[in-house]
Amino acid sequence: MNLYEVLRRPVVTEKSTALSEGGRYTFEVARGATKVRVKEAVETAFGVKVVQVNVMSVRGKRKRFGPKLKARPSWRKAVVTLVKGDKIEVFGGG
Repeated sequence: MNLYEVLRRPVVTEKSTALSEGGRYTFEVARGATKVRVKEAVETAFGVKVVQVNVMSVRGKRKRFGPKLKARPSWRKAVVTLVKGDKIEVFGGG
C-alpha cells in the first residue's frame, strides 16, 4: 500500500476539533492501515513529527431509508499525536 493511499480524509467534528487544539489530529485511514504506516504517511505528507498513533475501527450504523434498512460501511480512523509545536494546517490552524 502506497503511503498516499493510507490517509483518506481528515475527520472534522466537534470532538476532533477540540483534540486538534492539543496537537491531536483525526484522519479516516485505509482499512488495512497499521500504526506504523499511518505514522509514516502523516510525517511524509505534512512534514511533522508524530509521537503517538491510535487506530480504531468504527462500525457502520444502520439507517432507515423509507421502509428499507441499509447499513453504512464500516471504516477505520486514526488519532495522531504530534510533537509540541507542530501543526497541520489542513485543520484550519489548530
